[in-house]
Amino acid sequence: MSHLVGAIDQGTSSSRFLIFEANTGKLVTLYQTEIPRFAPKQGWVEQDADILLSSTITCIDKCVEKLEALGLSASQVKTIGITNQRETLIVWDKLTGKPLYNAIVWMDTRALPAVEENLSARKEECEKIRRICGLPMSTYFSALKLKWLLDNVPEVRNALKENRCLFESDGRGEGWPAHHGCHQCFKDHANELADFAVGSLLVFFGIDKKLLPEIRSSSEIYGHLVSTKLANVPISGILGDQQAAMVGQLCLKPGEAKCTYGTGCFLLFNTGEKIVHSTQGLLTTVGYKFGKDQPVVYALEGSVAITGACIRWLRDNLAFGEDYEQMVQLADSVDNTGGVYFIPAFSGLFAPYWQSGARGLICGLTEFSTKAHITRAAYEAVAFQVKDILDAMNNEVGVVPLSSLRVDGGMTVVESLMRLQADFLGIETLRAKMPETSALGAAMAAGFAKGVDVWNPFLETESMERDAFHPTMGEKERRDRHANWKIAVTRSF
Repeated sequence: MSHLVGAIDQGTSSSRFLIFEANTGKLVTLYQTEIPRFAPKQGWVEQDADILLSSTITCIDKCVEKLEALGLSASQVKTIGITNQRETLIVWDKLTGKPLYNAIVWMDTRALPAVEENLSARKEECEKIRRICGLPMSTYFSALKLKWLLDNVPEVRNALKENRCLFESDGRGEGWPAHHGCHQCFKDHANELADFAVGSLLVFFGIDKKLLPEIRSSSEIYGHLVSTKLANVPISGILGDQQAAMVGQLCLKPGEAKCTYGTGCFLLFNTGEKIVHSTQGLLTTVGYKFGKDQPVVYALEGSVAITGACIRWLRDNLAFGEDYEQMVQLADSVDNTGGVYFIPAFSGLFAPYWQSGARGLICGLTEFSTKAHITRAAYEAVAFQVKDILDAMNNEVGVVPLSSLRVDGGMTVVESLMRLQADFLGIETLRAKMPETSALGAAMAAGFAKGVDVWNPFLETESMERDAFHPTMGEKERRDRHANWKIAVTRSF
């Protein structure tokens, strides 16, 4: 077997470590563990930063044990990539390595009052900020989360005064595992349109420049692991989960796009070296930068806050089922929703609406409605939200409408959802047979780094195996059902 490359994939719902065969992308083995999140107050979503780290370490060691059980050796793992949830903010003490507060998860809305105040009193400045960094004023992004910590947590303020405070300026938290893995603090270039240290942004949000980490490319050697069964193996690739999935899906040419289905849904469209400022409520972002001397590749992104999370909510909060398999069976037990629409705006609505104050609702209920209809409506909500994003993407000036969409992520194993998605979009939906494309992209970036040189993503062919789902729904039905969905969406504002 050729060289192996490992990938840490620390997501909102689980931590994973995966090992791939370099250049072929074959998944050799993996280990995964579910991680909790909690809501101490309405609108707040937090995770224990120590659990995020300890679960990652456990996954590495358990995965290596599985590798050795296959008759392979840890010494064959030549490097490691990191990918994880973006916009989840972790602040920690750089001297002790201890978190100063729980991780504030990307779907948290505690900054809503600050968002509303800024949009009301500083609307023109907010638009200037969007033009600078490609992001609208929203609770989704990390600057206002950090401002909340500085205003409300004395430990964070004191650490800042004493120059002990570290965080990630885009909130993805790669610096957290990397800090513990190789005693360095850095962040990758992907997900920044411009250096966050731009003076106007710092002044607007009231952020001290000394908090900001060094910006590095997505593919270079940052340091080496100092613990686990893979101690001394280099860390050489870092990508946010969605940028990593774009690489893993081989969307490396302008005009190629992918959508990842997980806790939320995220559609990225490669725009090459061209920055496209959206007029349709999409984000202008960085896709990747494969090395210090390589050009930056940009993307348009459509972000949906709640997709898989609404199925988890039905399972855990309303006890609709014991596991995800039961949830799928429940949804598939009815042919339609009986007129029920589920708007899962638990954390407001992201693209293309950007309504931070929106709240979830279930409408169209009758005496006939059952939990099966509600569950099916939740799955349909996933497909409708992706359609909203794709419609916005296709309406962008200069963007050629997509004729197919590459999809990946945990929810894509649900066959009925994939058929719904193809029907609602009216185009072919192509599902990667190996769904772990975020981890795959991080591994590719790591293997491509100068000094490692065991994997070249650009030599990959379009031979990635995919399942194709073709639309069967008529255009009138598609249009009518989406119109009803849009009416329901407006009622959640």
